[in-house]
Formats: sequence, structure tokens, C-alpha cells
Amino acid sequence: MAQNNLEDIFGTLRRHPDVEAPNLQAWDATDRLLLEAAAGRMEPGTRLAVIGDRYGALTLGALGTLGVSRVRVHEDLITGERALRNNAAALGLAAADPGAIDATGFEQLPLGEELLSGAELVLLQLPRTLAELEEIAAAVARYAAPDVVLLAGGRIKHMSLGMNVVLERHFETVQPQLARQKSRIILASGARQTETHEWSPAVERLAELDLDVAAHGAVFAGAKLDIGTRFLLTFLPEMPEAGHAIDLGCGTGILAAMYARQNPASRVTATDRSAAAVASARATAQANGLEERITALQDDAMSTLPAGSADLVLLNPPFHLGASVHAGAGIKLFEAAARVLAPGGELWTVFNRHLQYLPALERLVGPTTVRGGNPKFTVAVSTRRP
Repeated sequence: MAQNNLEDIFGTLRRHPDVEAPNLQAWDATDRLLLEAAAGRMEPGTRLAVIGDRYGALTLGALGTLGVSRVRVHEDLITGERALRNNAAALGLAAADPGAIDATGFEQLPLGEELLSGAELVLLQLPRTLAELEEIAAAVARYAAPDVVLLAGGRIKHMSLGMNVVLERHFETVQPQLARQKSRIILASGARQTETHEWSPAVERLAELDLDVAAHGAVFAGAKLDIGTRFLLTFLPEMPEAGHAIDLGCGTGILAAMYARQNPASRVTATDRSAAAVASARATAQANGLEERITALQDDAMSTLPAGSADLVLLNPPFHLGASVHAGAGIKLFEAAARVLAPGGELWTVFNRHLQYLPALERLVGPTTVRGGNPKFTVAVSTRRP
């Protein structure tokens, strides 16, 4: 990419195919701070890796302003991967396929050796959980160049001293930098030697479900049972036995595993936009001997599944988009369920009582009834209209 003004690059960025709204943008002050910090450390030929680039601000900013010709990048969310390719095309670059280098100059890779091998500088948008940061820091220390410098940035309101503690387990020197525009960078260097085996998901036994649950660090609620999922599971005996059932936004795959166990004749798909969630759901299925009956699929709102191909969708939708409370994610998933359900198929949804989802479910999917509620949650069943 020819050298560009950072403002021009940022001004081009969109979140699409993720949810877009006037109060949601595709970059933040941390992206700018990380790129400015990186500029002072770039030398000809510096090997750069980027982790947690939400919509391409860091990758495209580096290609456009830092004088690099190649960036290896890992994004957990498939919506982020697709947004990066869309934004590259908007800046006049040919869209790349994941894992391929072409005119874009970037290569999208899983977190691991191929992403980080030989990397001398790593830019990281800090994750929200310490468990995810632990996986990332361990991978950087294990696979990157011995003299690697990690620049980890975040919004101050989401940072904690625990992040320093995690980084100190994997780097000799951890130095928080001066804050600016409500963002801060932590500089980590002196990678500690660690074991060479791949990071495995945490596995915990949920005695109340008689289920082993696997969870990578990026997955919501970890290996614990989310309280919304717990409430939806109380309705499991009432759910129909489907030819094809889908756990939409599967997380660790608890709903998929419990439904498959109760309905041995059903084919079950566990799908999520998060690579870490899909890997966790696959590991949960394997841990409980259900791998032959559950397919784990990374996808954006079931976009690759045929219309009318499911009889049942189970959904505990998020009501946050990143750090923002926003109903758009739930609405997008309702629209997806309406497309993928066969006529007469059912969508079982659990959601916080304060969210006014019932009119949307009725409008987008079909006749909707409340099957139960407690002080925090509502469970609704929507039947796909013909």
C-alpha cells in the first residue's frame, strides 16, 4: 500500500458485516496510539504481527503508514476478518482469502506459531479477559523472536493491574506507558522461555449438568455456566426433537451438548462468529463423547447455512457489542434464524427481561409466546411462519 494519511485510512473503515450504528465506529484512540508507538520502533524489514485488530485499523494503518509490506494478523471474530478484507478493498487493495497473501500485504492466521514465528514487533488490542490475555502472551513469548517487543494497548476503563501481572509471567520487563486520549499502552519485552506445546482449553466439570466444558480464554463466561443458559436449559424437556438443531452463538457449546445428549436422533450444529468459541464447542463435544453428533462451525449469523435447513434454533443472544450495550446483535441473529428455520421450525430464545425483543421476534420470525420467566430472564418461543 502506498503511504497514506492515517486519518484518511481511519475515515474509510467500516464495521460491515458486523452491526453498524451511528454510535459504533471501526477504530478507536487505542489503534492510533499503538500505531504511533510502533512508528518509533520500526526499522527496515521489521517483522510485524497484529492481534485483536477489530476491523482492520491496525493492519491497514501499519501497511499505509509504517512502511511495512507484510503484516500477519489474528482476529478471533469472523466478522472482524471479513471487515478487514472489505476495508482493504475499499482502500484499493484486492481482497485476500484468509491465510493467503496477495496484493493486500496481510495474512490472516490463527493464534499460534505461523502467526508469530520470527515476529519482532507485536501490536495487541488488549482483550477483555485475563484468560484470553494469558493465551496471547504465552503464544507471543513462545513463538516470536527472542527480542520481540509487545505493544499492548487498551481503553483505560477496561484495563486492570491484573493485565500487568499476566504479562509479567511471560516477559521480563513490563512497562505501562503514559496515557493519552483515555487509552494506554503497556510495553512488554524480554520473552521468558516457555513450554513448546500448544495451549489447551481449560476443562471444568459442571456437576449440575454432569458435563465437561472446555473453554479457551476468549469465550464469554469461560468454562462456567452462564445464568441465561442455565435458565434456558430448564426448558429442555419441552423442546421438540429436531432433525437438525442449531446452537446459535454457541460459546462453549453447552446448549448443543445438552440438546444432543437428550435427543440422540438429532443432528446438531454449534456455530459462533468466534474462532475460540468454535474450538471450545468442538472440545466440549469431544470431552463428552458427542463429537460424531455435533458439528462446530465458525460463521457470521449462519450465513453459510442454507435457508430452511433447520427445525430448531437455540439462542442466548449477546446484548453487548464490544464495550457498548446494543440490541443490534440480537436483531441480526433473529433475522438469521428466520432465514435458516424451515416453516414451522422453532426459535427458543432467552434474554434479559428489560430487553424489548418480543415485538422483533414476532415481526422477524413469526408467532411468539413467552414460555417462562424469572426476575432476570424471559424465555420465548417463536414459530417460523410459512
